[in-house]
Amino acid sequence: MKIFLTGTLIFFSLLNTIAQKRYDVVIYGGTPAGVAAAIQSSRMGLKVALLEPGDHLGGMLVEGLGGSDIDNHLPFQNSVAVGGIALEFYQRIAKAYQRDAAFEQMIRHGEKDPDLWRFESSVAEKIIKDWVAEENIDVFYRHPLGEEKDAVVKHESRIRTIRTTDGKVMEAEIFIDATVEGDLLAAAGVSYTIGREANSLYKETRNGIRAETTHAQFEVKVDPYVIEGDPNSGLIATVQDEPLGEPGSGDHRIQAYCFRMCLTQDDNNKIPFTKPANYNRDNYTIYLRYLKAGGKLYTPVKGLPNGKTDMGAWHDLSHNLYGMNHGYPDGSYSQRKEILQYHRDFTQGLFYFFANDPEIKTLDPDFQQKWASWGLTKDEFTDNDGWPRMFYVRDARRMVSDYVITEHHVRKDNPEPVPDPIAVAFWPPDVHSVRRIVKDGYAYNEGFVFGGDFWQPLPISYRALVPKAEECQNLLAPSCPSSSHIAYGAIRLEWTFMALGQAAATAAKIALKNKLSVQEVEYDAIKEILLHDGQVLQLKR
Repeated sequence: MKIFLTGTLIFFSLLNTIAQKRYDVVIYGGTPAGVAAAIQSSRMGLKVALLEPGDHLGGMLVEGLGGSDIDNHLPFQNSVAVGGIALEFYQRIAKAYQRDAAFEQMIRHGEKDPDLWRFESSVAEKIIKDWVAEENIDVFYRHPLGEEKDAVVKHESRIRTIRTTDGKVMEAEIFIDATVEGDLLAAAGVSYTIGREANSLYKETRNGIRAETTHAQFEVKVDPYVIEGDPNSGLIATVQDEPLGEPGSGDHRIQAYCFRMCLTQDDNNKIPFTKPANYNRDNYTIYLRYLKAGGKLYTPVKGLPNGKTDMGAWHDLSHNLYGMNHGYPDGSYSQRKEILQYHRDFTQGLFYFFANDPEIKTLDPDFQQKWASWGLTKDEFTDNDGWPRMFYVRDARRMVSDYVITEHHVRKDNPEPVPDPIAVAFWPPDVHSVRRIVKDGYAYNEGFVFGGDFWQPLPISYRALVPKAEECQNLLAPSCPSSSHIAYGAIRLEWTFMALGQAAATAAKIALKNKLSVQEVEYDAIKEILLHDGQVLQLKR
């Protein structure tokens, strides 16, 4: 017994020596949710640390996604749901472009102008760095969570410390997992899921394997076989050899990832497309066949300030790599790095192929001429040769708690009521296809769900950010909340994550002040503060 006690004392002594500081709140992940949570925590007088696994704060805001997805669809105006710290971010963006007067007039009169919400990644990153520097926030770059089983130390159902890969130990009363990947909640033993639930689980209609996928489906018939017309010859690149499966059943598959590409036609700022070292022209056979079948492939379009693009991949055939990312959410850091590199190599080769391949020139010279006029930008992602450092992780792990947001909460007809909203997600359920298979002898994209008129803006319950009490009582998850695959498709916008991050920090403050678990925090207390801080909690009917 004496030996045991001595060892225990030595252990805790070492723990205190290794630990850098003790914080009120430790936020893991410098995503928009993490940045907003850190700013709100600082403003509420909390001692806060923000740990970012990489070199940059801002997540997709600084990795190419400058289009914002605000007021960019004719059927609806979702800017009315942007408030609090998220709105302040866009006000700072407007000021940086000297369009703040126009922006404020737009807000004041309820006008709809998507251009005023758009920005370049480099501008967003400078704003975020300056903004965080204004606050009392300890920022730690290049601090990924350790992959060992004991990287998260819990006592009963509370996290005590987390350890990063370099051995730094962070101690706090409240932790916030602000990663899209859900790395901290998973390491803390909180329940999570990956992929599509069966429709039967939550009595949904748009989850699971899709009987028919019409959105972003192939506009022309493309033969998927190595030798056209011969199923025994194997499949060309990007097509997976698997059956459709039982419609409505669940699976492990997640929607495709892509780089949100920033391109330019400015010769003084342009980096020409080049081959990756492992360039393989056979990877792009499907694009040739698409053109030969009479299809029209996508081309870059100016959409950001200074003539740049925020080039996503929502077309029937693009740089969305269906089925190539299924190992990412639960993968090790090295496995994730391999998947990321594969996506970059494929995308780099594809753009080079479009701009330079002789057969493309024969099939559609105008198409090739358009692509050849574009290139990467010298003044964006300057530490990575003009490439975003990260692709768009559209979904990964999602927490499973006592409360789960489902299709029923986002339905326009007889929606499930939400008495404790902390933010409003104003976007239709939006999940990209998860794979490309063969159906009726042709290439087929399976899984895309977007739009329609069945949905309404989604009030997000505080309970979706809170784990089961028996699993963890001092963790909040604003960017991987408890939600089904289809419902998460309505939540996964960067400005919505900012709103959820602000709400998580607000709840953390109340929990600390009153010595409560995150499950015990009274909603009315959160509501009062969020409304005071300009958060939008519900929309006027």
